[in-house]
Amino acid sequence: MKSFYASCSAIELGLDPLTSYLAVVGDTQRDGSIVLAATPRLKSEFGIKTGSRLFDIPNDPQIQIVNAQMLMYLKISTKLTKFFNRYVPLEAIHTYSVDESFLDVNGTERLWGGKLALAKRIQEDMLTEFGLTCSIGIGPNMLLAKVCLDLEAKKKGIAEWTYDEVKKKLWNVSPLREMWGIGSRMEKRLNRLGIFSVGQLANTPLKLLEKKFGIMGNQLYYHAHGVDFSLIGAPILDGQVSFGKGQILLRDYKDIEEVKCVILEMCEEVARRARTAKKAGRTVNLCIGYSKTELEGGFNSSFTLQDPTNITLELYKVCLKIFSKHYNGQIVRSISITLSNIVEDDQIQLNLLEPNKPRQRDLGYVMDFIREKYGSDKLLRAVSYTKAGTTKHRSKLVGGHKA
Repeated sequence: MKSFYASCSAIELGLDPLTSYLAVVGDTQRDGSIVLAATPRLKSEFGIKTGSRLFDIPNDPQIQIVNAQMLMYLKISTKLTKFFNRYVPLEAIHTYSVDESFLDVNGTERLWGGKLALAKRIQEDMLTEFGLTCSIGIGPNMLLAKVCLDLEAKKKGIAEWTYDEVKKKLWNVSPLREMWGIGSRMEKRLNRLGIFSVGQLANTPLKLLEKKFGIMGNQLYYHAHGVDFSLIGAPILDGQVSFGKGQILLRDYKDIEEVKCVILEMCEEVARRARTAKKAGRTVNLCIGYSKTELEGGFNSSFTLQDPTNITLELYKVCLKIFSKHYNGQIVRSISITLSNIVEDDQIQLNLLEPNKPRQRDLGYVMDFIREKYGSDKLLRAVSYTKAGTTKHRSKLVGGHKA
């Protein structure tokens, strides 16, 4: 979708997404709020793009600035999935994100006249019914379709890559972070090996990549050759492998006690997610990201319990143990907590030395029931009412932004 959030907000205001100047921000009342989307003309003429700050937007009467409306965007995204279902079966649709989907169009030639004809039909029908524009990348697998979309179709509207064009088009991709599946950290690690383009990656021995990166090295090698065996709709793994929560804090946290307040709130949410699925876990991972003003980036560490748990305070104690081991007084800006090594909740062993554990577990389920029935903000821990707490504010958000 082209500038999906901005386009949806423009249409709601009766504006043309392609000719108007509109920016969607997280919160219009915060000067440092991030721009979540901008219409094409705002991008091209004023240089405002996703990731810019509210204070970067010029004070120009042509420009409209609006808050994100996540519920509206999600509803339109759901309608678009139903729209795609007109052209392919539901099982042939993979919703990759709120504004991006994969469609398997094999076998639809007699209905729609081929891939390019169907792509044009989808674009025209979508514009007529929703007022929205989209770019479409076509490929023999999900990888090539996605890379074609990012690198060519977004400029042309519709483009197609084939296996025969891998050496000509894919191997020229540089820097590596422009390749789907390669982030900035992986790019740096590959750069240290002297690999700066997808072509160089494709010509690196498979054994060397597997030695350096394990199973990811295998994937990197085959992706560099345009090979992707993943299937639309196929599960990545059988069952839930972890439960987690991460957030970028609205301000720098310098006080260690304030950081602990947020960690407790997040342990509550991670434990709730596990209990909702009737699961428990043994391994707790805590990731702390520091402010940009710090020389260090943060730390990421795990601890494995002898017995699985989904009790909030047990997770919290483990997180504090990890935190006290690695934290040296830096300014904190992001926190992430994950519970993994998952088992069924009924596999939790009773312990004679912890007679209150069953009651603590049951209490968690009771709290979950109350929140489910009356609202997530109707039963909060005391720390959530302090200036450090974030749960009360975030309970009113959808996807981390205003509903």
